[in-house]
Amino acid sequence: MTLRRRAALLALLVAAAPPPGRAQESGSPAAAAQASAPSPAETRPANGPFQTSTSLIAPSKYGADFRHYDHVNPQAPKGGTLNRVALGSFDSFNPFILRGLPAAGTSSGTGGFGGGVLYDTLMEQSVDEPGTSHAMIASALAHPADYSSATVRLDPAARWHDGTPITAGDVVWSFETLKGLHPRWADYYKNIVSATTSAPGEVTFRFDQAGNRELPNIVGDLVVLPRHWWTGQDAQGRQRDITQPLLEPPLGSGPYRIKEWRTGQSITWERVANAWAAGKPTRVGRYNYDQLHYTYLRDQNATWEAFKKGGLDDFRLENNSQRWSQGYDFPAARDGAVRRLTLPNTNVQPMQAYVLNNRLPKFADRRVREALTLAFNFEEMNRTLFFGLNERISSHWYNSELAATGLPSPAELALLEPLRGKIPDAVFTTAFKLPTYADAGATRDNLRAALALLNEAGFELRGTALVDARTGEPFTIEMLGSDPSDNRVLEPYARQLQRLGIRASVRLVDTNQFTERMRNFDFEVVGKRYDSLSHSPGNEQRDFWSSAAADTPGSHNYAGIKDEAVDRLIEAIVYAKDRDGLVAATRALDRVMLWNAYVVPQWTRTQYWLAVWDKLAIPLREEKNGPLDPFAWWVAGPGSAPAQAGTAAPEAAR
Repeated sequence: MTLRRRAALLALLVAAAPPPGRAQESGSPAAAAQASAPSPAETRPANGPFQTSTSLIAPSKYGADFRHYDHVNPQAPKGGTLNRVALGSFDSFNPFILRGLPAAGTSSGTGGFGGGVLYDTLMEQSVDEPGTSHAMIASALAHPADYSSATVRLDPAARWHDGTPITAGDVVWSFETLKGLHPRWADYYKNIVSATTSAPGEVTFRFDQAGNRELPNIVGDLVVLPRHWWTGQDAQGRQRDITQPLLEPPLGSGPYRIKEWRTGQSITWERVANAWAAGKPTRVGRYNYDQLHYTYLRDQNATWEAFKKGGLDDFRLENNSQRWSQGYDFPAARDGAVRRLTLPNTNVQPMQAYVLNNRLPKFADRRVREALTLAFNFEEMNRTLFFGLNERISSHWYNSELAATGLPSPAELALLEPLRGKIPDAVFTTAFKLPTYADAGATRDNLRAALALLNEAGFELRGTALVDARTGEPFTIEMLGSDPSDNRVLEPYARQLQRLGIRASVRLVDTNQFTERMRNFDFEVVGKRYDSLSHSPGNEQRDFWSSAAADTPGSHNYAGIKDEAVDRLIEAIVYAKDRDGLVAATRALDRVMLWNAYVVPQWTRTQYWLAVWDKLAIPLREEKNGPLDPFAWWVAGPGSAPAQAGTAAPEAAR
């Protein structure tokens, strides 16, 4: 699907600063103005009807009488402050460039995708329906039957916080500018060749191809920025520059604006009482806090201590099995001031793994990667570290119909047969299965098989050390982490690799250095979760797995996958004609990547572990059925009970 990060929601749940890096030149104001002029008559199919909701899976359950989400309390009171913690530091309010560490709330993820709590998008991604978006700045969207373009009709009520109308010129300028600011935007929108004002209050986006069902939804994800503010001057008369980091509160259109901050330490957002979209169906009963306050802390242990103390972090999505099982015995939890809830998680569980940097020669041979997979003893770690609460993840789209199972279906084979000889033969003959460590015998068998593969790949044991048989160079692996708690999941695997003679070690760096090293792929092995893999995969798959992304600093292709077969299957996903075709293409890609062993799959769980201080009230319907939507909660004071009516991305499972 589109990069469905559910902008403001993720900004609230995971307040992590995007990686810094190099800025690129944006389009000039003159070029943007020219692009925003009406285009001459073009020969293209006529648009279908304008729609207030779009979906890549099934029509939205909310019809023309959509008033608010099912789970919210439309009479939820406004007021109070939601306190959250964030890791690391920040030095910019501009999330749309590679340089700087953007503040929590300014965007929903790396590269500025999503508008955070500051900016609205053309369409707003649904909280409770995957692959679905609802009207926001665009009151409706239309496209021709061949998906060769998309036209948005702007809501005439849309306003910036200074009262200025949001115009078609803002939309065009935002598209042209963002596409030049960050490689992820350039890649995400590379199939959109132009944006022009095609009628008063309407913008038409033309595509370089037909048949891509996802492109209209991608148009809807566009964050709209105020051209007049960014091309104007600040209070000191200096020209603003969107290609540079910024510590002047930007003008926005969303539910919150920056109130105050201490660079690198904290930031407070205040609710805009007269925000233009407050009455939109996706906003009714939501964004109830008068303030959002983020406090920056150094590491995960500090965030845990802050939560226990109270006042700095009002809720916590727990990701540590030991802590969930044994750690909630502090006074507030015993007294009922902190409630613990286990909620179902029906979202796709994206791959969480020890990611191997395949750019390095030591991991170039698939037999080496298979050996490293064979050496991972999940069962022992689950028993000794995770209290048996985790399950082995065996797909990049676990917990969904998109996961590859069994042997390829006829629809998958139609995509895989042309790739025969370029993908492992086992793709066609054997159902993928991860090794298990059921007993001591299985442990010996797995390690023996791993060593045999390493021998085939040109390594041999000399004494107790695994070395290159030709050069005698020891096989070494450095595992990278950013928090002392990472030792808990890195060191057991390192010890297991040492049994094969591999000189494995763990290196911990601070959060900012870790971010920089990941942005530049400066690591050997790292524990990583591939967030934003969804029920509707699409263009964003290029950023995760494509050959082009492998060499693009700041991309999500951490593993450095460069594989023609993978590239072709990504395109099959992007150009799938219907849901059945999308499922087949995704399963085919999943099984090819699994058999290539680019990563060593770790674990997951299909539940949310939520701990919440009793100052927050949660709609009853949400508590029972989801989705997890903290913006539908409200401040009700200590001792408040769940209220009438009634989640977001979980942290990596540990």
